[in-house]
Amino acid sequence: MTDRTNPSDPSGTMRVETRFFPVSDALRPYASIIYLTEVAVPPGTRIEDYLHPEWANMRFIEGETTQSAIGDAPVAPAPAFNVSGPTSKATYFSVGSMRTWGIGILPAGWAKFFALSAEDLADRFCDAAVHPAFADYVPLAERLRGANDVEAGAKTIDDYFVAQLTGAPRDDPAIFAAHSALVDDDLGSVGELAGKLGLSERSVERLSRRAFGFAPKLLLRRQRFLRSLARFMLDPSMAWIDTLDYHYYDQAQFTRDFQRFMGMSPRAYAARPKPILGAAALARAAAAGAPVQGLHKPAN
Repeated sequence: MTDRTNPSDPSGTMRVETRFFPVSDALRPYASIIYLTEVAVPPGTRIEDYLHPEWANMRFIEGETTQSAIGDAPVAPAPAFNVSGPTSKATYFSVGSMRTWGIGILPAGWAKFFALSAEDLADRFCDAAVHPAFADYVPLAERLRGANDVEAGAKTIDDYFVAQLTGAPRDDPAIFAAHSALVDDDLGSVGELAGKLGLSERSVERLSRRAFGFAPKLLLRRQRFLRSLARFMLDPSMAWIDTLDYHYYDQAQFTRDFQRFMGMSPRAYAARPKPILGAAALARAAAAGAPVQGLHKPAN
């Protein structure tokens, strides 16, 4: 089953389409969704958007070079085969006509597939074709190049990752437990998280940085923000005050968080066109149960 956005320009001069492909049962503990974004615009035209903070992603880009920046980093060409670690800042990107395959990697998947601490690539992306941690996935990039059957392309990604499960490290139950706790709306403090895991706060800190990329306090703050942002993405007619997660003291606190995570005010973000992420949030919610990857509930 696939879910897809609708073309964003009825005039036919611009086409933006994202399709989502649920992962197989074997991958559900480790990956959120497989997706394909296709953009067709007139020559010389580019469109811009901002990706909210999320878990890691592996992407395979064909066509015009994507320009990208995470947070306040300089805008730079995104490698054709790239991996971004977990993010705590918005990712700006600018694209012309292109096609991107991607797969969202959950924290348990990062630990399962890659011999690299998530903190080492947090708020960064890399050229996965040359990074040693992703050498096993270079053949997948080659297989996807020029693939025209989209259903077959999604299956190629799924099958390839399933094959990597053979010989992979054992699952760490603490990662699944921490992830489940983080997507619990009621979780409000690092102390509560440590209590749920039966670990000291120092141990939770080490686990959080290794598997999730950030300190647990920042992750809790990010999840609170994403719950609020997701409500707006699903219904942009809502006033920001009506989207606020109940852990926020007031709208001023939310505004500070919005500036921290998205690099702009809520008002500025609401006024911006969202040619890719706007429609994709609805389609992603239908396909994966959450409009943003950071709220995806793990399966184990």
